[in-house]
Amino acid sequence: MRDILTALEAWWKAGEPMALATVVDVRKSAPRQPGAAMAVGDDGEVAGSVSGGCVEGAVYQLGQQVLASGVPELAHYGYSDDEAFAVGLTCGGELDVFVERVDPASMPWFGHLLECIADEAPVAVAKVIDAPSADDSPPLRGATMLIGPDWTDGTLGSDGLQVAVVDDARGMLQQGRTAERRYGRQGERRLDEVRVFISSFAPRPRMFVFGAIDYAAAAARVGHFLGYHVTVCDARATFATSKRFPDADEVIVDWPHRYLERVAVDQRAAICVLTHDPKFDVPLLEVALRTPASYIGAMGSRRTHEERLERLRAQGVTDAQLARLRSPIGLDLGARTPEETAVSIAAELIQRRWGGSGRPLTDTSGRIHELRGTVATAAADSATV
Repeated sequence: MRDILTALEAWWKAGEPMALATVVDVRKSAPRQPGAAMAVGDDGEVAGSVSGGCVEGAVYQLGQQVLASGVPELAHYGYSDDEAFAVGLTCGGELDVFVERVDPASMPWFGHLLECIADEAPVAVAKVIDAPSADDSPPLRGATMLIGPDWTDGTLGSDGLQVAVVDDARGMLQQGRTAERRYGRQGERRLDEVRVFISSFAPRPRMFVFGAIDYAAAAARVGHFLGYHVTVCDARATFATSKRFPDADEVIVDWPHRYLERVAVDQRAAICVLTHDPKFDVPLLEVALRTPASYIGAMGSRRTHEERLERLRAQGVTDAQLARLRSPIGLDLGARTPEETAVSIAAELIQRRWGGSGRPLTDTSGRIHELRGTVATAAADSATV
């Protein structure tokens, strides 16, 4: 939902109702992951996508229906054959989409959610997407709670269910995970009467780009595109300026290793060392390799890499720590320009995140979108949810 935030804010501030469609479950080769969202405005305008084009027309029609009725719907879309006007996923995947009407009267908490996402304050949304319909007792489809690290807003109708969901949601929020969970009416984990979709909106993962050079500008641009909070750092004030790095969220003038020592680095972070100068990159990598960052890459030739390894070993860096270093940085795409190099770095980041082979898809077989690797969000996810 983060990728359609601007449109959602505009509709919300104008007091206009909208239909919000969210992917809540996928199977096989579905093109988009849980959390992907599409909104339909009261005027018919559309923002976002749930399938990359396969079922958008059907979801649009369902959105208009929900806008008129106010009754949330859970729709399933599966494989369609090669009939020209079939509604379905030609890739063979399956997905469930939850569609609900959003307006200030029925969802007073929605503005709070938009503020949290815009401010990058951690928040999870727990929503009942399916529940027994034998009677009118809670929980009811569409019941929603916002869940922060130490606060909640809204209700699911059942105290036992709320306790279980809040506990799970806070754990998922800490991990940046978005997924469906199933419970009994009172939160019993051994039952699956109630389907609850939990969306995590964690702060964007950090990308630290060191070295105020043209390659860094391209890396900052692609990092921003991938949903990272990008920081560019260099000790030279003449080169480390916001004007030279318009796509960076912040530009820091400091010695790289000193800055990295004092900033919080978590396991979602990516560190790109593009300084290409031993007096900067050796002390910086000493610090970087002690962090839990998921990706640490350094630019340079193979000769530069070998010399760098010798210097780092002389400083006491272990072979186990050095094994985490991706150097020369990026995948082998034959990149030459700063922009091409940035694409190769982005390709390696994606490959490391999802566990892909890095080979051409034409040389592989089987499913394209395997559930493998360290699922982030997203990203995606969390960067793109």
